[in-house]
Amino acid sequence: MTTTSQAAIRLAVVDSDSGFLQVLTKRLDTAGWQHRVLASPVPLDAIVAMRLNAIVLDLEVLGPQGWNYLEKLCARLPGLGVVVCTGRSSVAQRVRGLRLGADDWMTKPCHPEELIARVEAVVRRRKRAEARIDSGPVVVGEVEIRADQFQAFVGGVSADLTRREFELIQLLADANGQVMQREEIYQRVWGYAMVHGDRSVDVFVRKLRQKLEKVSPGWRYIHTHFGIGYRFAPEPDEAAVTAVEPAVVLEPIESVAPPVADPTTA
Repeated sequence: MTTTSQAAIRLAVVDSDSGFLQVLTKRLDTAGWQHRVLASPVPLDAIVAMRLNAIVLDLEVLGPQGWNYLEKLCARLPGLGVVVCTGRSSVAQRVRGLRLGADDWMTKPCHPEELIARVEAVVRRRKRAEARIDSGPVVVGEVEIRADQFQAFVGGVSADLTRREFELIQLLADANGQVMQREEIYQRVWGYAMVHGDRSVDVFVRKLRQKLEKVSPGWRYIHTHFGIGYRFAPEPDEAAVTAVEPAVVLEPIESVAPPVADPTTA
């Protein structure tokens, strides 16, 4: 059963499936949410004016410009929870949507109760991220983690993290060097229990590690604990330092011949 603890949630649903919407809106009314159904995409300025916590998008309703709309929406409103709820899709399509900035992806047919639970999880993560903004940036090693920009920087250069990658680095950094289990990482970042065999955490950790190594090659940040999970702790990469350390060239010492005695002074 849906809880009413998230009564302050403001949600928009871009969908045209009347049967699905009828059941969903009843659940939302019971939960006390403020919600609005949009049968077609609206300009981004209108979405901004709604002051939403989250939005549910059916890419089929968005049409050929769906991917572009999704990307611009996530870039324009980085604090907005975005859940794609659409028809059958390929793995490549789901991965593309998540990389463009969607927080979650559900495939129809699905139960409205599960959709509401996932929206709640997304909103909780957004609120935790907003709470960190007031504390200012976090500096670990060479990396500066900026919650106000949902990004990490090294010497002013962006690591170009996706929103999911940022949530991951923020979570790991907040653990203060403690090992986090994969299941806990998935629960905290994705918002629900990890399915057995799901390798999403490993995939996103690998991508995050590659981006950190690119902007900060002299440091190692994410350490793997096989069979358990990951630990975030900045450590100088000795191999990288050795590789770039210039060799010391010793110049030959010139020999000095002894002075020749002057026979006239003998």
